[in-house]
Amino acid sequence: MAENDSERTEAPTPRRREEARRQGNVARSVDLTAAIALLAAVVLLDFFGLRILHGLQNSLRLMLGPSGGNPTRADDLRQVLSHASQMFFAAAAPLVLSLSAVALLATMGQVGFLFTTQPLEPSWSKLNVLRGLAGLFDARSGMRAVMSMAKVALILSLAAWWVIGQVPHMLALCEHQALPIFGIICGMVYSLALKLAALLLILGIFDYAFQHWKRERDLRMTKQELKEELKRMEGDPATKQRRLRVARQLIMQRINHAVPKAHVVVTNPTHFAVALRYDAATMKAPKVVAKGADLMAQRIRQLAAVHGVPLVERRDLARALYRGVEVGREVPPQFYNAVAEILAYVYRLSGRRSA
Repeated sequence: MAENDSERTEAPTPRRREEARRQGNVARSVDLTAAIALLAAVVLLDFFGLRILHGLQNSLRLMLGPSGGNPTRADDLRQVLSHASQMFFAAAAPLVLSLSAVALLATMGQVGFLFTTQPLEPSWSKLNVLRGLAGLFDARSGMRAVMSMAKVALILSLAAWWVIGQVPHMLALCEHQALPIFGIICGMVYSLALKLAALLLILGIFDYAFQHWKRERDLRMTKQELKEELKRMEGDPATKQRRLRVARQLIMQRINHAVPKAHVVVTNPTHFAVALRYDAATMKAPKVVAKGADLMAQRIRQLAAVHGVPLVERRDLARALYRGVEVGREVPPQFYNAVAEILAYVYRLSGRRSA
């Protein structure tokens, strides 16, 4: 394992990151989500506490009062269930919904929106008992156990330090009446809960940073894996060459078929060559039937010379037609005058009459 880790020196590619994300391999801290949910629960309890107590109080008054019926009788069971439902939705539902929303936002804040079923797919490797037992005693499991014990020790230390500091206030509670004592105890518990939630939040942030670092470390690639990944992303060079060769052959076949039927070839004179054809009966405007640059342009000029197709040198027009008009497309209106002048010249040379 150490040797494999030492060989993985290359940063992961975007494709490897995306594949890991689709498999559910993302940097996520359960401790951070739990800490945010706990902190939200403490704050929301302080906000909704009186509302929940008043709701419980009103529900008990309705259920146990003269107008609420007798919940011990079977005839009043429906009324008891109705009061219980009202109590839940009126008192606990806002708290539960708010906590659910906070937990969802805390999770999405770490991993974003991610929906995948790959972690749920059955895998025989996950059912390997020996592999599972080996995972319980590896270095990472030991490190997680040590970190968990350190977190528990830190939380217990903070709680013990706070309780020791509150001993004088606890001893003074005997001087108060029952209702003020309840309020003071609630305040103490709220203060302790806030401190513990803040500590858990700090530990959760460190845990999220550790999970992010660990994921980046696990996704690192060897030099050979990086080469293979780049090859898959860019394509096999041999396959690319075969595709280019086939594409070049198809272009040459089209040029060999189209140039002999062209009426004129506009040249640059060496870099570009564009073959034009115009049939007034079937075309609205002259059409580009073939074009090429460098070697392709040379081949077009050779074919034109062999089949007696006139070659006309117009540097700017040849460059514009090559870059702006695809093969099989008609010449745009901005080139009508220049192309018409060339065709008229060609027709005069061949003794044909201009359309």
